[in-house]
Amino acid sequence: MDTAVNGFHHVKLPVADLPRSRDWYARVLGLQTHIEFMEEGVLMGVAMRDPGGSVELALRHDPARAAALAGFDPLALRIPTSAALDAWQQRLEDLGQPYGEIVAGHMGRVLVGLCDPDGIEVRLYFPAEAHAGGER
Repeated sequence: MDTAVNGFHHVKLPVADLPRSRDWYARVLGLQTHIEFMEEGVLMGVAMRDPGGSVELALRHDPARAAALAGFDPLALRIPTSAALDAWQQRLEDLGQPYGEIVAGHMGRVLVGLCDPDGIEVRLYFPAEAHAGGER
């Protein structure tokens, strides 16, 4: 029996205000809505992805769960190069989007402190194995 897993299909996050969060993920991370989930005529969720189709994120209206995740970092996006991580830092500065800093961690260089409108932290990782392979 083949029970292999070869990646994530998507990640789903709860949000308190769906339009506000959808707009934040579009403006800050460049994600685009490709599916809207309506329930009894009310927008309750969206599926978003990056232009290259490599990242799939779903947002679901659920204020109580969003509040419970505030301050937690359930989403870490892999950044392909150290220069790209630096470019993300510049992008956030250009947008006036608060974030913490880029730190050296066990897993590589990490931009920390980037929080969505509900206070859920999104981390941007340049992995250690890429750094060890000669990428800087």
